[in-house]
Amino acid sequence: MTDIDYDALYRDTADTGGPPWSIGGPQPALAPVLAGGVRGPKVLDIGCGTGDLAIALARLGHEVTAVDISQVAIDMARAKAAAEGLAVRFEVQDAAQLSLPSAPFDSIFDSGLLHSLHRNGGGAADDYLALLPGLAAPGATVVVLAVSIEDGNGWGVTEDYLRAGFAEPVWTGTGVERIDVAARTSDGDLTLPGFLLRTVRSDT
Repeated sequence: MTDIDYDALYRDTADTGGPPWSIGGPQPALAPVLAGGVRGPKVLDIGCGTGDLAIALARLGHEVTAVDISQVAIDMARAKAAAEGLAVRFEVQDAAQLSLPSAPFDSIFDSGLLHSLHRNGGGAADDYLALLPGLAAPGATVVVLAVSIEDGNGWGVTEDYLRAGFAEPVWTGTGVERIDVAARTSDGDLTLPGFLLRTVRSDT
């Protein structure tokens, strides 16, 4: 599948609320995670888009690094954080080739990235999954929100795929729950079937 031009997508939708995944805040399914206490202080948001989740994490007092492949999205995110006086380190990076000297992190969030990498071909997703253990400190929490293949649009991931990507001995205590993923289009709000994975980086 041809890669999406995310810069063009963010530019072209800027006046209409952004791409479908830009819903004006973090995904609702992440609310219990944010409310329950996020392991910190160092938190990474991969595929941050225009920064809503990263900013929510910064509001909780964490040292947040956030990356996205789109310079346009990162510029928007920086503007949002600056308007609130929040110090978030936003960087333009390809998730399949992450280089973050500030690693390892105490928590890592992926809200809608993995299923996009998987949609564009398995190679990028495999490279990304291979990088994650090196970004997570021992005992770090990793949270992944992804659309399910059951959405019926010919893309998405399965629970088995998620569990295989976060298997022992590198990861421990992996849990996957079914959730609704929120999206917003010109026709209104909608929900897609999805998964919320939570796991912990093992000490081994």
